[in-house]
Amino acid sequence: MNEIDFVYKTSFEITDPIMYKNWISNAANHLGYAVDEIVYSFMSDDQLLKLNVEFLQHDTLTDILTFDSTVGKNLHLNIAVSVNRVKENAQQRQVPFDNELQRVMIHGILHACGYNDNNTLNTKLMRQKEDMLIEMFHVEPKQTDNV
Repeated sequence: MNEIDFVYKTSFEITDPIMYKNWISNAANHLGYAVDEIVYSFMSDDQLLKLNVEFLQHDTLTDILTFDSTVGKNLHLNIAVSVNRVKENAQQRQVPFDNELQRVMIHGILHACGYNDNNTLNTKLMRQKEDMLIEMFHVEPKQTDNV
């Protein structure tokens, strides 16, 4: 199916959805997975908090929730992103908003591909993978000549 959709529940919108979709698909392929269906919902802190309480019984703010229905190597995900948290994280880390947005978006993919950030070593590995995949954002696939 290879479908990636963006749903906006705030005034925020991705400026170049095609570039993001291509990047996400390429990143998944690089990790050995295929995109079946991924839906990113961009929302406020309050909206994401309600989901966190309802589904995980966590009464805390977070930047992302990943709802994973992946089967085998076919990614099927619903990913909720708090635009407020991404903005605050970017300010705290002193990085551009777009860079932090990419980190959060790919973070959800990595969880579905078996990566965790449940201890120091796993967190370090996950950050390295995030950085590597973010570097792929502006890299276009090589064109081959069939001459």
